[in-house]
Amino acid sequence: MGFKSNSSTIIGFFLLLCLISPIAGQSQIPPKQDGFWFGEKTGTAETVLIEAFFDPVCPDTRDSWPSLKKALHQYGSRVSLVVHTFPLPYHDNAFISSRALHIVNKLNTSATYDLLEAFFKHQERFYRKATFNMSRAAVLDQTVKFVTEAVGSSYHSAIKSGFNDSKTDHATRVAFKYGCLRGVYGTPFFFVNGFPLPDAGSALDYKGWRKVIDPLVSERGVNEEETRHFF
Repeated sequence: MGFKSNSSTIIGFFLLLCLISPIAGQSQIPPKQDGFWFGEKTGTAETVLIEAFFDPVCPDTRDSWPSLKKALHQYGSRVSLVVHTFPLPYHDNAFISSRALHIVNKLNTSATYDLLEAFFKHQERFYRKATFNMSRAAVLDQTVKFVTEAVGSSYHSAIKSGFNDSKTDHATRVAFKYGCLRGVYGTPFFFVNGFPLPDAGSALDYKGWRKVIDPLVSERGVNEEETRHFF
């Protein structure tokens, strides 16, 4: 699941590594901001910004997506979403599925969320008994085929070569380190306008999102109306 108490030591260890790394001078600033923007719409000062840290093979992440997606369609241009991959070390194939998202996003940004939803729909193909007796090469081959089916056969060779590209490996690592530096310790993990929501690792239903976003949208509308009257 998104967060397990018996895995806190593992996450704590990775958090420590991420925090020590900048001090040791080993952390490099990436050339561009991490994350996948939903609907190809980047956040601005005029929108409520939701940042989501997702693990593609996390059941809680999967369960959180339908209600969040419904809220995004409800609020339209008033809300923006950016998703960061956060592959949990205790989820089988979390890193390889997260890397697949970075590969596809580089090839075609409009296909990124299609692939994410495909992973959500077929998670059982990527963890526990499904891949327990498979070699890393076999899992990789299965992932390439799965991603190709999700985004189109024309991308097959580019997807396959993407897993041999050190840049996609680095991008996936950067996303994980970014989550650690933000204090993320489970998935799904949400920030709204930079502030973390409580109950990390649990899915938030549609009513829960409305309760969070409605006051922010209403307050923004009041402030904008006051500004117009002032000028």
